[in-house]
Amino acid sequence: MRMYDIIEKKRDGEVLTKAEIDFFIEGYTNGDIPDYQASALAMAIFFQDMNDEERANMTMAMVNSGDTIDLSPIEGVKVDKHSTGGVGDTTTLILGSLVASLGVPVAKMSGRGLGHTGGTIDKLEAVPGFHVEIDKDQFIKLVNTNKLSVIGQTGNLTPADKKLYGLRDVTATVNSIPLIASSIMSKKIAAGADAIVLDVKTGAGAFMKSLEDSKALAEAMVRIGNHVGRNTMAVISDMSQPLGRAIGNALEVEEAIETLKGNGPEDLTELCLTLGSQMVVLASKAATLDEARQQLEANMKNGKALENFAAFLQSQGGDARVVEDVTIMPQAAYKIDLPAKTSGYVSGIVADEIGTAAMLLGAGRATKESEIDLAVGLYLNKKIGDYVEAGESLLTIYANQEDVEAVKEKLYRNITISNHKVDAPTLIHDMVTDK
Repeated sequence: MRMYDIIEKKRDGEVLTKAEIDFFIEGYTNGDIPDYQASALAMAIFFQDMNDEERANMTMAMVNSGDTIDLSPIEGVKVDKHSTGGVGDTTTLILGSLVASLGVPVAKMSGRGLGHTGGTIDKLEAVPGFHVEIDKDQFIKLVNTNKLSVIGQTGNLTPADKKLYGLRDVTATVNSIPLIASSIMSKKIAAGADAIVLDVKTGAGAFMKSLEDSKALAEAMVRIGNHVGRNTMAVISDMSQPLGRAIGNALEVEEAIETLKGNGPEDLTELCLTLGSQMVVLASKAATLDEARQQLEANMKNGKALENFAAFLQSQGGDARVVEDVTIMPQAAYKIDLPAKTSGYVSGIVADEIGTAAMLLGAGRATKESEIDLAVGLYLNKKIGDYVEAGESLLTIYANQEDVEAVKEKLYRNITISNHKVDAPTLIHDMVTDK
């Protein structure tokens, strides 16, 4: 078998066999296939696409390129949730404890963030003492005990994906549905979940800006998951403005706690209940989505979801008192309001630019080497559709520096106010199953 022939075959729009895809992934991972040939195949896939079987075979080839996690010692159906990213996306912090409070095991592998704010692990580390450095046996024990644990990603999970993504990033082939879908799904499948719920974002703050592209990605990932024996479904949710109100690490943990108490922002609460209901049904803990939602809402009201969060934090060294006293977490030295310049209705909040403003404060990483300031960030006092008076606070800046004029200018450029009433954007655009 020759790499030249595989490139030529895909260039001409033909279907690659499993053996050809395995040959490519194995050869590229171990260094036998050079970057220039891998780049050529990635570009051929970019233009010629892949069918469902090719996509599934590409995914499993990347899964088998490295370690896989065996979660079989964990009792019950293990359900994982993946979000394609966004600004103010606190759902993982909430969903883990909310779903676990119903007895659904959530064995979560998460990474650190690069961009607007930290990843799930960075956010959790705003809780003093919390750590993810636990071995696999302890991880499994914690999930069986508390139904929830979060650890860092292993070093050798899907090495083919890491290598191929680095190449795609510099060859203008990132934005390819089969390559994105197989990249995401390979990591989820290697991590050992039995069922997967995908939160695919759409809008200005999302990787996929258009609803059409977001739906295509969701459908591709759902078909891959089900093709390889993982019960998979997707929710397409809005990211034209930040989700919830908090953007920043300690701020998002505080918002997660309020949401688990039933006092969270309406959009964040609704998305968590929608995703959580899917997770509960996939885990066979409820027969219908309505039944699952009622159970989740009940555990928000009766305190069981918050109790699970406190137990989870404590089990991994975190100070569980944070659920009653959030000032235990790092606090910003300055709280600076951004007043509206005119009266009217908030008509636009450009999610990714608002996220960049939070990163400028130190809430996220511009590079892998950047250090995160866990205390800083933004809190939106107004969202799209809200009325604001001139001089009233649009948002509050949490900073550890007094001079935030550059951040203010960026925020003003990306928040628009209209004279006419504007409706809040639709939160849940669609649901995708393989049925």
